[in-house]
Amino acid sequence: MSESLGKLSKRDLIKTALRHYIGVSTYNYDTGTASGLVWEMFPALRKIYKKDDYLVQSLNNHFKFYNCNPWLSPLITGATLAMEEKNGIQSLEAVQNLKVGLMGPLSGIGDTIIWVMIPTILGAIAGSMGQKGDPTGLFLFLFLWLLMSFTRPYLYIIGYKSGTNLISNLGDSLKSFTDAISILGITVIGSIISTTVKVNVGWQFVRSGVKVNLQDILNKLCPSLLPAIVVLILYLLLKNKKAKMGWLIVGIIIISMAGAAVGVFKA
Repeated sequence: MSESLGKLSKRDLIKTALRHYIGVSTYNYDTGTASGLVWEMFPALRKIYKKDDYLVQSLNNHFKFYNCNPWLSPLITGATLAMEEKNGIQSLEAVQNLKVGLMGPLSGIGDTIIWVMIPTILGAIAGSMGQKGDPTGLFLFLFLWLLMSFTRPYLYIIGYKSGTNLISNLGDSLKSFTDAISILGITVIGSIISTTVKVNVGWQFVRSGVKVNLQDILNKLCPSLLPAIVVLILYLLLKNKKAKMGWLIVGIIIISMAGAAVGVFKA
């Protein structure tokens, strides 16, 4: 169990993975599950960084927004531990970009398969057998779910080894990898903005007897332009520490309700 992999051993990774069970129970709209992630990874990061200044930089980096399916999250966090173990604080940008680029796709896979498909199939089998008085399906459901739960910590080791191999194979190409992951992260964030943030203008004008919808004009000029502007404004406010997330949420709700009431915005 204590086989050495580098600065971290398998025992260290298993301990971190066990803390993961509790760490993912925390969530807030400001940083997602980042606070739990920091608590989860702290012992491993403490072993990697002997200098307090470096440790603080790493912890602050992991306090940035993070939200991933808890079953597949260890693949990402295990890889980030390997990256930090190999290159220290020089890898922090690549670590953050890797998390941003992968947490969305892995969440889509995990939510679909683990939260929906598997419980639905096992539940259907258990329910069908239960109607006939046979409890075997229930025990099968319980056995497979417990098996998945007990094997989940080993995903940390898989993620760690993948991260180690990734860094070793990249070598001097780490800068190119960082740039590539950064582009992936920006692409993911851009797609999230265009698909989840909705800002529709309700203003209409009548010109020469023709009704012109301002939102239609904006869509032809640049689709999702207003959502991008709103996100940019919120980002700048957060970046410059001029506002807190809670107040921004309240402000968005008030502006949306007032705008809808006077016809500036529409659903």
